[in-house]
Amino acid sequence: MNPAAGVVLPPPVRLAAFYFAYFCYLGAYAPFFSLYLAGKGFASGEIATMLALPQFVRIFAPMAWGWLSDATGSRRGVVALSCALTTLSVATLFVVSGFLETAMTVALIGMCSAAVLSIVDALTFSVLGARTERYGPIRLWGSIGFIIAVLSTGALLDIVPVTRLLWVLCGLSLGTFLIACGLPSHEVVRVAPAKGSLLSILKRPEVSAFFAACSAMTVAHGALYVFYSIYLVAHGYSKTVVGLMWMIGVLAEIVVFIFMPALVRRFSLRAILLVSFLAAGVRFAVIGWGVDWLVLLVFAQLLHGATFGSFHAASIAVVHRLFEGPLQVRGQSLYMSLCYGLGGMAGTLLAGATWDRFGAPITFGISALAGLAGAAIVAWRVRV
Repeated sequence: MNPAAGVVLPPPVRLAAFYFAYFCYLGAYAPFFSLYLAGKGFASGEIATMLALPQFVRIFAPMAWGWLSDATGSRRGVVALSCALTTLSVATLFVVSGFLETAMTVALIGMCSAAVLSIVDALTFSVLGARTERYGPIRLWGSIGFIIAVLSTGALLDIVPVTRLLWVLCGLSLGTFLIACGLPSHEVVRVAPAKGSLLSILKRPEVSAFFAACSAMTVAHGALYVFYSIYLVAHGYSKTVVGLMWMIGVLAEIVVFIFMPALVRRFSLRAILLVSFLAAGVRFAVIGWGVDWLVLLVFAQLLHGATFGSFHAASIAVVHRLFEGPLQVRGQSLYMSLCYGLGGMAGTLLAGATWDRFGAPITFGISALAGLAGAAIVAWRVRV
């Protein structure tokens, strides 16, 4: 994997390997970390607060990492540093206890990993050049890694204490660091300044509307990422079934990534985004009121192909169009900051505030409304 070790693989293969490794880590973290926190005795409000902290730091951390990437000219080096610090932060969970210490550590994990994907996405587009439609087939290896991790971790946690999750996370995070060292160098070439400043681009109405809509989508996913696994376990589903539910969503995502080049050739990015947001409205309403029917849960998870797969692929393609040359990394980082940072934090806190007070159906109903609000914004203002 690492060129220094004498094995030189094509850049797309090395990028696919990194997506695979990093999403293996996310496949163990995203579905099960809330269960780990619940197993440590934290209440639902405390869990929501802790999981909102990584979203909070994503408001500013991606831009800081993006600046470091631009300043050093080495995207590979910055990604490797980020992965190394993430591994150390995860290992810190072994020695902390109590709400405040755990919350600070979770925030640190979020800060260290905040811009990994935005920088790697920018690196991928730089490697691909004009062939941006090849992003999906490369990125789908991340989805494959997620599936493998979520199934194996779910099965493992059915037979061992949930606290063993930390060993899994540390090992997988270390793996991302090792593979990051073999990413394509593709150092940033100093070129003529991009047309327009970052601020001038953000002032364009269609740009601000695009970011607002994307933020609404991450608000919609807040309840899913905090409480979905807890919700299913509380209704009698095993952790293996929980893993299978997450797997179904990612399988749908893989199918979308495979066919994304054809979709982009046939439909506008605006149309793809609009369908993705409408699917979110349906998906979260079904989860909220259909938890007792497995077939409805499967249907809702299949919609993940739209609410994340087509949404994410179309969104980063839009960002790539809007932010040129030297602004690409900062554009992707800004996308992470505003959408996954600000929107993710708002969605997580909103879910925490409504879960115990109003119950799961109302909480997921609010998520559905957020998705429909994003659709309205796209239909009204976004033109891409």
